[in-house]
Amino acid sequence: MNKATKAYNDDQSPADKEICDALAGLINTYLPEAENKIWHAHPVWFLDGNPVAAYSKLKDCVRLFFWSGQSFDEDRLSKSGSFKAAERRYTSVDQLNKKDIKRWIEKSRDIQWDYKNIVKRKGKLERLK
Repeated sequence: MNKATKAYNDDQSPADKEICDALAGLINTYLPEAENKIWHAHPVWFLDGNPVAAYSKLKDCVRLFFWSGQSFDEDRLSKSGSFKAAERRYTSVDQLNKKDIKRWIEKSRDIQWDYKNIVKRKGKLERLK
């Protein structure tokens, strides 16, 4: 696990750390080619400089986040924000469905919108894959 991601996880409560460690393990397992770093204060995974997956501690949960998740056609993911992102929120490690998460992580590789160049394109997203 990336040292900064480990430090982020270690800074959480025991229950939230357990969720974060599990999510990091799943993302690292199913997206091994991705670069992982802390970006905007939480762990994010990038493919060719494009953010694809992340998680973050919110006030009452840990949020698993996929930048292109609305294009995954997954009813267990909720719309997040005004672009193509989707999320799932967890309050216990027991809520993690590893089969669902594996499928979403794999889709994050196969279905991507170009967030890396969104500023250059003045807020317009283009589909990469």
